[in-house]
Amino acid sequence: MAKKALVVLAEGFEEIEAIAPIDTLRRAGVRVTVAGLNDRCVKSSRNLSVQSDILFRDFAEAVDVVILPGGLPGATHLAGSSELGVLVKKMNGEGKLVAAICAAPAAVLAPLGILDGKKATCYPGCEADFSKKTVHSKERVVVDGNIITSQGPGTALEFSLAIVRCLMGSEMAEDVRAKMLIRS
Repeated sequence: MAKKALVVLAEGFEEIEAIAPIDTLRRAGVRVTVAGLNDRCVKSSRNLSVQSDILFRDFAEAVDVVILPGGLPGATHLAGSSELGVLVKKMNGEGKLVAAICAAPAAVLAPLGILDGKKATCYPGCEADFSKKTVHSKERVVVDGNIITSQGPGTALEFSLAIVRCLMGSEMAEDVRAKMLIRS
């Protein structure tokens, strides 16, 4: 049975932090659904319009991972959705993967308490929003249990491969990495 991922886009999302995981996971055979938080057509931080598969409020399928791109004000919009907060807390409680990059770990996960007792990273400077219970790391990508965090646009492919590794195993992640010509 194919693994399933949900990528949630809010207006002002960072382009590469959304598209890299969508592309990489699809290459690995993961069934990826892109949900627009408030609209089907979502504008990025640099005015790129992306057509989502579904509105977030209409998505009711169980998934193996939820992926939250950063960017501003995209991460702030994600943080403002109580419905998304409920989903993220539910998935975390079930031990399912929760992946966030750039500003999203600090803006979305930290206020929900998801990072408490965890090691995490984010866009430099955003760690000011981590609680004292979060261990801030300067690593490009951090996997701590079911939580995957990453720093930003330049780490998007590493972030994506970490998600593939956690969902599909190291062999699949290595195969995708090699076929995409990403240096190890």
